[in-house]
Amino acid sequence: MDPPAGVTLAENQHYNPYFPGGAIGMAQALYDEIIEYGDGTPASQSQCAKDVVTFLKWCAEPEHDTRKLFAMKAFTVLGVLNLFLTSFGVLAGGGSSLIYALEQSIHASNDAAHVAKQKWNHNGWFDTLDHASVRRGWEVYKNVCAACHSVEYLAYRELVGVCLTEDEAKAEAAEQLIDDGPDETGAMFKRPGKLSDLLPKPYPNEEAARYANGGAYPPDLTYITQARIDGENYIFALLTGYMDPPAGVSLAENQHYNPYFPGGAIGMAQALYDEIIEYGDGTPATQSQCAKDVVTFLKWCAEPEHDTRKLFAMKAFTVLGVLNLVIWYLHRHYWSVLKTRKILQSPKSLFKK
Repeated sequence: MDPPAGVTLAENQHYNPYFPGGAIGMAQALYDEIIEYGDGTPASQSQCAKDVVTFLKWCAEPEHDTRKLFAMKAFTVLGVLNLFLTSFGVLAGGGSSLIYALEQSIHASNDAAHVAKQKWNHNGWFDTLDHASVRRGWEVYKNVCAACHSVEYLAYRELVGVCLTEDEAKAEAAEQLIDDGPDETGAMFKRPGKLSDLLPKPYPNEEAARYANGGAYPPDLTYITQARIDGENYIFALLTGYMDPPAGVSLAENQHYNPYFPGGAIGMAQALYDEIIEYGDGTPATQSQCAKDVVTFLKWCAEPEHDTRKLFAMKAFTVLGVLNLVIWYLHRHYWSVLKTRKILQSPKSLFKK
């Protein structure tokens, strides 16, 4: 533009208020229709200025569009990842809450009595199962529980060295007739049991089991101590907790009252009484002793590796303890010299001798 009043310009200078000092050596370069665009766009002064500035922006940053494209992709990936992590967190939190709520509902289901904690011999970190109790528990299971309940995942060979000798286990297996076949004619047949056979079930199928027990289905006991909350304590309390129903409690036919069973009404009759069997080792077969022994046996059925696992844990802790002492000694050996050293600085004499 023209310079305002009082502004003097030198020769070959022009006035532009946007230039520092106002005096600029470059003459005005852009006018309307100074060029003719190839695409037919009207070449006004402002259009030409906009276009040349855009070109100069590209000259300075030729990677401009690529950078923004990668930024868009990065934000998209981060957004999806953030959504996934948020969803995962919500699902994990919700799942944990649901599991906790279900567990609490199981603990508080109906009006089951609180189960007392028993002092089991195998509860400690390095405590093993009471194997005398395991052997007595096998006697209780064989003579009492096996009439209705199975341990269908236990083989006779697993009893060897734990409950029975090999000859005793072979004799026990041979007493059973096991379905086998087909033979050369295609027919099934029965044969005496072998050590490799699983213990037979008392009923051929669930329907027969329900029919024989008034509609109640006796569960398999192989993993029962792990399948019930507070396993051993719950089963012990259930076996020893039968009593007459309190006033106001009505039971259906073939039902019995046990306060430790959810709802109190249980289809299984009381199975254990004092002196219901006679132990081979002469132990008095009280009701509580029988319950303790059969629960210990079922604990072994569910975890036959129980003692071996704790033995390896003891060995591992022993080895790690020794290695820890060795590492401590080596640490002291290598670093004690550096930690106890004393550094003295003797400045050189200012006078030469």
